[in-house]
Amino acid sequence: MIDLYTWGTPNGRKVSVMLEEVGLPYRAHAVDILKGEQFAPDFLAISPNNKIPAIVDPDGPEGAPTALFETGAILIYLAEKTGRLIPEAPGARYACLQWLMWQMGGFGPMLGQAHHFRRFAPETIPYAVERYSEEAKRLYGVLDRRLAEAPYLAGDAYSIADIATYPWAARWEWQGIDWADYPNARRWYDELGARPAVEKGMAVP
Repeated sequence: MIDLYTWGTPNGRKVSVMLEEVGLPYRAHAVDILKGEQFAPDFLAISPNNKIPAIVDPDGPEGAPTALFETGAILIYLAEKTGRLIPEAPGARYACLQWLMWQMGGFGPMLGQAHHFRRFAPETIPYAVERYSEEAKRLYGVLDRRLAEAPYLAGDAYSIADIATYPWAARWEWQGIDWADYPNARRWYDELGARPAVEKGMAVP
């Protein structure tokens, strides 16, 4: 059984959704980042960057226990472990990986900054609010244009690229997003949100 160390954030929910989708048994351990539990030495041994989520798989490569942090690495690992949700054909596989990296390098970090400056900063900084709100809109435009071309980010099949992106889109209100401006992304968002595994994974921990 895989041990998942997580909290109720978009990054944490990527991995719980993935575990639900592939049907691997797991135990969820809440790491309360509001109390600083991510800095505990025991968690540091699993996640050297002191960030959730992280997993420990007792049945890792060659049968050895494996600890992993960074959501992109975890999603690829679980996809390859189960042979699911990552395309086999090279063209589709690289399409999947490029959109996964887009989420990791842009859609997540920039929306995270929008969350911070729009909701959590101790004082309102208009420049920062405008900068990250506008970047959020630009990124949703990228998402919408891609989903006008294909039903999913990797193309015709649901994949880890969608799983990585959905939990960030689920906080669209925090980002000042109006779905009316992004009809293709809204179609995708509603479809993914209706998946039982997504619904279950989004409720963890």
